[in-house]
Amino acid sequence: MLRIHDLECCSRPPLTGPKRLTYNFQDVAFAPYGHYWKEMRKICVAELFSMKRVQSFQSVRQEEVDLLIKSVSGSATLANPIDLSKCSFSLTASIIFRIVFGKQFQGIELDNDKLQKLVFEAEAMLGSFCASDFLPYVGKVIDWFTGFHTRLESSFHELDSFFQQVIEDHLDSGPTKDDEEDIVDVLLRMEKDQTQNDAIQLTKDHIKAILMDIFIAGIDTPAINMIWAVAELARKPTAMKKAQNEIRSCVGKKGKLTENDVSKLTYLNMVIKETLRLHPPVNVWAIGRDPDIWDNPEEFIPERFIENPIDLKGQHFELLPFSGGRRICPRINMGMTVLELALANLLYFFDWKLPIGMREIDIDMEEKVSLTVGKKTSLMLIPIKYNM
Repeated sequence: MLRIHDLECCSRPPLTGPKRLTYNFQDVAFAPYGHYWKEMRKICVAELFSMKRVQSFQSVRQEEVDLLIKSVSGSATLANPIDLSKCSFSLTASIIFRIVFGKQFQGIELDNDKLQKLVFEAEAMLGSFCASDFLPYVGKVIDWFTGFHTRLESSFHELDSFFQQVIEDHLDSGPTKDDEEDIVDVLLRMEKDQTQNDAIQLTKDHIKAILMDIFIAGIDTPAINMIWAVAELARKPTAMKKAQNEIRSCVGKKGKLTENDVSKLTYLNMVIKETLRLHPPVNVWAIGRDPDIWDNPEEFIPERFIENPIDLKGQHFELLPFSGGRRICPRINMGMTVLELALANLLYFFDWKLPIGMREIDIDMEEKVSLTVGKKTSLMLIPIKYNM
């Protein structure tokens, strides 16, 4: 399917919501397959999401994870439950803001409630049913009654205004040193340096469309994955303890966990694979729960990946949390690096307890379906500071 027949199913339908929010499909995620998509994806893979570019933001990720640990430590002294869903969203939002929009966001308190509402509303518009996509004439009347187009225009103008302000701020501040470039700097530099012979002539709308892709998927997806992982571990304390023992043994007396340590954490890697098998961020749910492929497919068993060559990079049809083939997510490296570092630190620095009177079986695992599949209710756990 992903090798022989990939070409037949790798395009995208021209739906109303994505068309508006991506400036008439000038992004990568929703653009139809063709010359434009191929050239734009090349730009993104080579310039924005390469491993070299991802590694250049290592200090940003480490600083923001350290701030998260400091914040949770303050709550741990009170032994009260904390909203891990809100914490994970705040972390990924802060990282994406600094990586994409630059240093001017460092240390700035973000209005996370407003930001979360903006992201969720945009996701809803990208994934919602639009009657006029299926009933060209009658559908417009239906959409008028439901208020779909009003919501869509409101979401678009709010995002467009934000992206425009970011671009203007970067233009006003002048050029940036190569080693200090954020993603907006890279895109503006490419627009400035392009020639008439380039395959694509970048405009500000192209830049905004790419920013929309990163802004929506980059913030929400790693946060969702992190919450599902902690929720599954909280329901299975033996697996959580095993992951914590591995991490704490690896770190030893250093007292600090870095990205260099993460590659050594075999069991944590299995935990992440198992989480993404059960809770893929996109609609490939049935593949990960196929009883013909997986033993006890409904159970969380990280050990099933011991000496199992299946990876997350789209090469194995049994596990496709980020899709595969030509349309595989180009931001895998960026998202996975954030997920691994944050999850490892949360498990290293804290033991996690359920609120008083709550049992493992009481954790609500109901899904909230939107453009991505997140946990419907917030994950509330009590952090207990680990004594090193």
